[in-house]
Amino acid sequence: MEHANVWTGSQRKVSVNRKTSVGNSTIPTSGAEKFLRKFSFVNYGQGPEIPEDQGTGIQLPATFLPDFHDREAIAKLRFNYVGNTGMHFSALGIGGAGYGGIYGTVDEGKAIQSVQSALKLGLNYIDTAPWYGDGKSESLLGKALATVPRKTFYIGTKVGRYKPNAGEMFDFSAERTIRSVDESLARLRLPSVDIIQIHDLEYAPNLEIILSETLPALEKIVNSGKARFIGITGYPVNKLQEVVQKSAVPIDTVLSYCRYGLFNRDLKDVIPEFKEDGVGIINASPLGMGLLSKEGPPPWHAAPESLKRAAKEAVQYAQNNGEDLGKIALKYCYRLPDIATTLVSMERPDLVRANYDACVQGLSEHENQVMHEVVKKFFIPLGRTHWENIEVTHYWENMENAGLVKPVIIQPGNIDEFDEAL
Repeated sequence: MEHANVWTGSQRKVSVNRKTSVGNSTIPTSGAEKFLRKFSFVNYGQGPEIPEDQGTGIQLPATFLPDFHDREAIAKLRFNYVGNTGMHFSALGIGGAGYGGIYGTVDEGKAIQSVQSALKLGLNYIDTAPWYGDGKSESLLGKALATVPRKTFYIGTKVGRYKPNAGEMFDFSAERTIRSVDESLARLRLPSVDIIQIHDLEYAPNLEIILSETLPALEKIVNSGKARFIGITGYPVNKLQEVVQKSAVPIDTVLSYCRYGLFNRDLKDVIPEFKEDGVGIINASPLGMGLLSKEGPPPWHAAPESLKRAAKEAVQYAQNNGEDLGKIALKYCYRLPDIATTLVSMERPDLVRANYDACVQGLSEHENQVMHEVVKKFFIPLGRTHWENIEVTHYWENMENAGLVKPVIIQPGNIDEFDEAL
């Protein structure tokens, strides 16, 4: 019988040789076959397990600290290995976007309490970025973590995306990357992070700058001891796949958002290849950045109107059947096989507790039934359930209209000059 506290995923810690060119995919090429496979629930919630400890019958993560954690609470959580890193994340992770105020005003006191209460319950991975509130998320986390034992959490931040205005929004150069890491560490009040990630790499003028400047700069960061592992993030899963395949710098983790949940499962197509390469997979935004919430998405959401309309109808359908679709979506993503963690923003202690309770309780029979009905009735008929390229195209149009598009000069040889700064 499966114990509530389950560890899944690879346990290997060996390095992986990256491919330098795009290989042939083993995923079915038929559009219909791929589409149906994405929305299959076969093998849902299953994965390889580590044998239980003698006596206790449970396994506690390396982040467990008896004097800090609620042992009973942490024993109910699922923990998954993160690719070949040797880290093991709680299947529910702490998303830092909300702490930056992107979903509305944040009460700093409650937000700090939410971080600390989540960690005490056993949630052990925190994701943040300079982009989240122009450094506000990192600064708030720095305050929240000041009194928390470092052993009790893993944390990742990002480089590449910064300011709200188009001209200062993205910079993937080696120089800015190196400087950004130091700025983030200062805000977080930490000497190092566990994962340093490239933020939304699809916005780069081309992937060559990512491969020749940003990633080598991050490798320098890792070698300096300011980070342990390198990750990439983005919305288009094919771009993540391409960078993993082409990078000479080993990629340890990938993060994609809104691409593995109830309305879209494109990430599922590339998971076999990521697993083969020993790459840990992080899933974010199980509610589609508000699409599956009762409140609906924020005004800036880029989803096409057809998807917004279908999501609104799906939420109402679930509500008419006595269920909360947002809660169902979270429960579904929490138990996804091959996913290290699913990130959720939760800026108040009550949200932390509600999300924890939902995950450890699992899907009821009726919730499972409603979930299947919603997917079949509202999302499968849509066909297109993403907004890929919409935001990127809009960004470059704004850059061109503002006269800010400049030729990109890639100088990988200049990476070595940053050794002294590190």
